[in-house]
Amino acid sequence: MASRVAALLLLGVLCFSFASGEIAMDCCLQAIDKRLPSKNIVDYIIQEAGKGCQISATVFITNSGRTLCVIHPSQKPWMNKLWEGWMETTRSHSL
Repeated sequence: MASRVAALLLLGVLCFSFASGEIAMDCCLQAIDKRLPSKNIVDYIIQEAGKGCQISATVFITNSGRTLCVIHPSQKPWMNKLWEGWMETTRSHSL
């Protein structure tokens, strides 16, 4: 009887340790260096290398629901301009 309880306890601990593992992330594997019109962008996510993903990138979500992996803003000046334009657009829509 004691061995069954010990086996069930061990099984429970093993299941818990597997369930509490790392969360799978949806990462960009490559990023394009292409200018995008800010009017088509509805949201974005900054992906940092070393934080679950291999490359740094900006993941833009378009108004059609597509996700586009574009180079990180720190790598190209035009990315900062696009990002700032998008932020201005979203600020004016939220007021």
